[in-house]
Amino acid sequence: MPMTRTVALITGANKGIGLETARQLARKGLLVIIGARDEAKGRAAAESIQKEGFEARAVRIDVTDPATIAEAARRIEGDPGRLDVLVNNAGVFAAGKDGPASTTGVETFRQTFDANLFGLVAVTQAFLPLLRKSSAGRIVNLSSILGSVAEHGDPNSGIYQMKVAAYDCSKAAVNMYTNHLAHELRGTAIKVNAAHPGWVKTDMGGPEAPMDVVDGAKTSVWLATLPPDGPSGGFYHTQVHMRW
Repeated sequence: MPMTRTVALITGANKGIGLETARQLARKGLLVIIGARDEAKGRAAAESIQKEGFEARAVRIDVTDPATIAEAARRIEGDPGRLDVLVNNAGVFAAGKDGPASTTGVETFRQTFDANLFGLVAVTQAFLPLLRKSSAGRIVNLSSILGSVAEHGDPNSGIYQMKVAAYDCSKAAVNMYTNHLAHELRGTAIKVNAAHPGWVKTDMGGPEAPMDVVDGAKTSVWLATLPPDGPSGGFYHTQVHMRW
């Protein structure tokens, strides 16, 4: 008997915003698949959701390792045999190495783009054949307000002085990829959007961030569960469209 439950894969979901996104989607009745570089940590995260009475699985996927991406796609195609939601949550920030545009090293740019953009593209392309079979496919790309060119160019913006070149450039590229993919898939059942989760208390966001992880996951969850008349090709925080 074919599975009818909505299936969601969240990359980088063994902790932080990714895990909370998985938890909130599971509570909405989705089967969630925890994507993690360390499969043991992924299984532990899935078990934490299972203990709440919801269905969760884990799969090893390192977005910078094409072999693990291909194997994860093969496994999910075999069981559960479908994918309706892809949340590209995995990402990095090279703390201590990322900073001014004139001095941030090329290797820092490469490492940041490898995870934040190239890995996102590779995962999306690997799972797109499954998403095309869904009656309501949803792709959510985790971006950041720091990827907004408009905000960085506005002296009145709260992030005007917050310049971390490699990370900011990588998220601006994620926004552009989101726009292009949504345009390509217009007229299909797949919706593609970028999400700014906010400044959240995570390993990346730090303890001084004003938002907790429960609120930080809400934008991704909303975009992952959009109705048929929902938006595509946008950049959102909560349900407000951000400036590109």
